[in-house]
Amino acid sequence: MPSAPNSLLEDLGLRFRTARQAAGLSQEQIALRANISRPRYRDIETGAAAARATTLVNIARALGMEMMLIPQAMVPAVQSMLQPADDDDHPAFTSDVEPEEGQ
Repeated sequence: MPSAPNSLLEDLGLRFRTARQAAGLSQEQIALRANISRPRYRDIETGAAAARATTLVNIARALGMEMMLIPQAMVPAVQSMLQPADDDDHPAFTSDVEPEEGQ
């Protein structure tokens, strides 16, 4: 079997880990929010195990993220909207919400 599925699992796990650490949350906290065990979450985060789509959606939401399915042909267009073209440019869309004045 090719190694591509493992690298996909590892990439997804890395994205989850990065988001979890940025939020200052433990694996236990995310697992609790996603209604799975901490060992199960650890295996998903390390890329050691695959998960059902519903589990991945629950983990993503526990991390303040959303999972989306888009056609492969649209991936470059979506990525270009999310990444700046140069240092002075800003992405067209971002998940970071800046607080409004007075909050």
